[in-house]
This record gives sequence, structure tokens and C-alpha cells, in this order.
Amino acid sequence: MVATDQRCMRKVLWRFLPLLLVCYIVSNLDRVNVGYAALTMNQDLGLSNSAFGLGAGLFFITYFAFEIPSNIALQRFGARRWIARIMLTWGVLSGAMAFVQGEISFYVVRLLLGAAEAGFFPGIIFFLTLWVPARWRATFVGTFMVAVPMASVLGAPISAFVINGAGFLGLASWRTMFIVEAVPAVLLAFVVFKVLRDRPEDAEWLSNEEKRWLLGTLAAERAQAGNHVTERIGVILRTPQIWLLAYVYFCLAGISYGLAFFLPLIMKEAHLSVIQTGFATAAPFLVGALGMVLWGRSSDRRQERRVHALVALGLAVLGLVASILVPSPVAKMIAFSVSALGLMSALPVFWTLPNLLLGSTVGAAGIAMISSLGNLSGFVQSVLMGVLRDRTGSYSPGLLLIAVVGAVGFVVLWRLTQRVSRPAGQVNDWTSAW
Repeated sequence: MVATDQRCMRKVLWRFLPLLLVCYIVSNLDRVNVGYAALTMNQDLGLSNSAFGLGAGLFFITYFAFEIPSNIALQRFGARRWIARIMLTWGVLSGAMAFVQGEISFYVVRLLLGAAEAGFFPGIIFFLTLWVPARWRATFVGTFMVAVPMASVLGAPISAFVINGAGFLGLASWRTMFIVEAVPAVLLAFVVFKVLRDRPEDAEWLSNEEKRWLLGTLAAERAQAGNHVTERIGVILRTPQIWLLAYVYFCLAGISYGLAFFLPLIMKEAHLSVIQTGFATAAPFLVGALGMVLWGRSSDRRQERRVHALVALGLAVLGLVASILVPSPVAKMIAFSVSALGLMSALPVFWTLPNLLLGSTVGAAGIAMISSLGNLSGFVQSVLMGVLRDRTGSYSPGLLLIAVVGAVGFVVLWRLTQRVSRPAGQVNDWTSAW
């Protein structure tokens, strides 16, 4: 007979995780498909690498500005309503990218898209803290976050095929791509509203015994954690661990968006066709997807976070450095695959650290603060990548910059997690809940 905890977690997993995984795949695709559009869009609109980097990065300015207010609103209105609202508005605005006419309209729509999507990822992370006990969370989050690489694994060849086609109703192929890839977000908004539940108490598909176990386990964790971090912004801003965690996430996000926005252009410079570029871009993210799930499971099974996070971040940085040093397209793809493997393996383990380092169950605003500050790297490093490419004629200086920032992040993470150790007596095998 299956134990209550395993039975309950299996139900939670299959109820929420497939839907959230698909939603996050669509989210990441709508956020970074501008990198695939750039293969032909930049020439059609007369965009320089600097202008493209600025437009790609502007998304993160409004994303940063609206992320904390969005997560506060999520707590007020509930995850079901608010996440559905986020998906509907970002889907509409992602489709609007098909109608940009030049630099200014490109910048405006990217800013609006960032505002629309703000709060989605930290909202989901906070939502999972309300449903998933800590000892299962790294694998749960890791499986959810496999959407980051899967958006590129699936999106790169699809985007390449659409861009390589003839377009639709007289639209350029890159404009058609934006419309085609925006439709799922709009449709999924209604599915989210139907399926999600704000709290375990509302789960009519859990038995009374399963509800008691889940609510009791989560309550015990909150009691053991002690006092909660206050949701007042002033106190959050004065918490140094939040700033340091935000910097580490800044490094991870910088590597992620550097690959997502510029890898298609880097591989295209190796004289590959659009279709070949799509598959070459997808390969590193497929490797990363496998690493993300397996490394998250390893971290949960051993209840060890520090070494898992450090090894993964170090691998991500070394892969970037190797991509600069090797000459051939095949060697570069292997180096980028190593970097993506480290990056994607680090992400799920990283999101277990706020609770451990802050000694409490982090509220929505605290998680949003880390996420929004870290995501600013999407603006800073995208702009610098574009400017350095225009000034030097190579993407190598930009990749080196991201690697150096990541190396500093490794040192910060090493110092920050010196007191993080494995909880005594906690060994978990998540695989039995699948």
C-alpha cells in the first residue's frame, strides 16, 4: 500500500506539474523567440546588434519594475486568477511583436511584454511553496524549470522552420512566427483558471487524510523555520542575503539569456542555414534539460544543496570560457552544451537556497525580489553583448564578460552557503512518487 505522503505528492505532481511545465515552456518561448526572429528581423527592420540587444533587454526593465507588485497582487487575488491574467496579457502582447515597424515600436512592445509577464515565475515558485514540502521541492522545481531548456529544444527548430517558410497572409515569416507562438499562451490562460487551486484546502481531488498530512507537514515546516521574513519592502531591502542571492541569480540569468538571445546569431555566423542553426541552437538546451531533472533529483535524494549548486555554476562558467577558445562550430556547440548543462542543473537547486539561508519560509515578495533583481541581467548583459559585438566584430568579448560575472557569482555562492548543510535524517527518494 502506498504511503499517504507518496500518494498525496503523486496527486499534486500530476495535477499541477504538466500544466505548469507547458505554461513555463510557452512563457520562455514568448520571452526569447526574439533571438530566432533576429535571424531575418534585424535586416528587415534595419536593427544593429546594439539596437537588437537593447530591445531584447528592455523586457527586463518593466519585468523588474512590476514583479514585486504582481506577486503582492497574486497573494491578494489568488494564484489561479492572477496567473491566468498574466498569461492572457503576455500572449496578446507577444503576438503584437508581429506588427513592429522599427526600433521604437520594437522597444515599446518589448517593454509592455515585460510588464505583462512580470510575476509569473516567482508566482509559480511561491505557489509551489504552498503545495510542496521542502524535502521534495528541488526535484519538483527542477522538473518544472526543465521548461527553460525545453522552450529552446522545441522552439528553436519550430521557429527556424516558420522563419524559413513563406509567411502567412502576406506577413514576413518572422512576423508569422510571433503570432503562431503567442496563441498557446492565450488558450492556456483559460486552462489555468480552470485547473489551479489556491490552497490545499480547496483541492477536492485530495482525500481528507491526504489534506491533513499535507497541511500538517507544511505547518510543521513553517513552525520549525521560526519567524517569517516580513513582507515589508523596507525590511526585505535591508536583508543582505536577499541581495547576495539576487546577485547569484543575476549570474545564472545572464548566462541563460546570453545563450537564448545570441546563440542563434552566434551559430548563424558559422555559415549554417536557418534550419541548421535551429537544430544547433536546440542541442545545448536538450543536454541542459536532462541535467536539470537528474541533478535536482540528486540534490533532493541526498538533501545536499551547496555542492550541487557550486559544481553546476562552475560548469556553466567553464563551458562559456571553452566556447571562446575553441574554433570549430562543432566544438563550440559542445562547449555551449557544457555551459547549458551546468546552468540548467544549477537553477532548481538555487531556488531551494532562499529558505535555507534566510531561516524561514520566504514570502512572495522576497522571492520576487530575488527574481526581479537577478533578471536585470537580461537587460544589462544583452545590451553589452550587442554593443561589444558592434564594436569588436565578435561575440567573444560579450561571452567573456558573462563568464567573468559568473565566476564572481561562484565565489559569492561559495561564501554565502558555507553554513548550509544537509538536514539530519532527511533522505528522500522522489522517484517513488512518479
